[in-house]
Amino acid sequence: MRRKSFRLTYAALAGLLVFGGWTAGGTGSAAASDTDRASASASAGLLQAMQRDLGLSKPRAEARLAAERTATALAPKAREAAGSAYGGAWFDARSERLTVAVTSDAPPATVRKLRAGGMTVRTVTHSARELEAAKARIDRLPAPSGVSSWHVDPVANSVVVNVVGDRRADNDVRRFVSGARAAGPVTVRTVAAAPRTFAAGTVGGDPYYTGNVRCSIGFSVHGGFITAGHCGGQGAAVRGWDGTHVGTFQGSSFPGNDYAWVSVGSGWWTVPVVLGWGTVPDQLVRGSAEAPVGASICRSGSTTHWHCGTVLAKNETVNYSQGAVHQMTKTSVCAEPGDSGGSFISGDQAQGVTSGGWGNCSGGGETWFQPVNEILGRYGLTLHTA
Repeated sequence: MRRKSFRLTYAALAGLLVFGGWTAGGTGSAAASDTDRASASASAGLLQAMQRDLGLSKPRAEARLAAERTATALAPKAREAAGSAYGGAWFDARSERLTVAVTSDAPPATVRKLRAGGMTVRTVTHSARELEAAKARIDRLPAPSGVSSWHVDPVANSVVVNVVGDRRADNDVRRFVSGARAAGPVTVRTVAAAPRTFAAGTVGGDPYYTGNVRCSIGFSVHGGFITAGHCGGQGAAVRGWDGTHVGTFQGSSFPGNDYAWVSVGSGWWTVPVVLGWGTVPDQLVRGSAEAPVGASICRSGSTTHWHCGTVLAKNETVNYSQGAVHQMTKTSVCAEPGDSGGSFISGDQAQGVTSGGWGNCSGGGETWFQPVNEILGRYGLTLHTA
């Protein structure tokens, strides 16, 4: 039944468009055209999920998708244009524009070029290179369990260290924070709980299983699918939602990283689709352009199905009880056990596979994913796209 639905979805969505460019789209008919194309490529269910989880009206959701597509296309070009003066970039939901941070030594011609491209320019003290170097030094520090994660925050122009609220006064946490401050510009923030992975014992639904662990498929690649590394080690056998043999973990890394890939055979095949679980129609995957900080993003998983939020941070080091995991992306999307490995997608662009987080989909929380392009590059895989 599920395989039949994949075929129908693929045929029904095969005409969707992808677009983007150097300029921000401007005003008038050009902006309206972008919104029309975003509306055409976004299902009614996706727009409903964005309205539910982000508090947007349908027109605002459509306009935001169009603006985010433009920002996603502009972000790598902005970094290249700014050169050594680049201080980071993020999508500003209020202005619906990409904001690019540059240091004070940025040439005036560069600033003019960025602004002419429709971007907002902000002058900052520290370059992205300086902040990334500071984070790399912090990565080498031993982290206690009271430290949740740390990442470069372009908006704050510093490395943000997240500390569990009721552990902030612990001596080992204070020692870590002191060492982090010595490494470079640091801002300390308080979070509600420590992160955990989202694997689970065997339950019903539409999962895959390895041993007595249930996780979720991430994205199809040619020859298999990618998922979270903590869901199974290399060589582990995988069973599908119907209990039949699917394939084997061909590569897996956790902690340090949290990614894996599973070969597919035994009558199973791959399709470029993310399940909507009846909340939204199944979504076609057309690429893996990386959405900027501030962009909307949605997640599909076998426990809590479809939920949306925003990208909060990139290249964050997450301190699980099993060990630290690097280069993660933090989101405001909720998740629960069993969602591990599942898809994070922005529009029709694959973003990453669910790793872990804190909270749940009743009271809220935050969730991290391992970026998809890193996984593809690590294993030499090719994303299956429509």
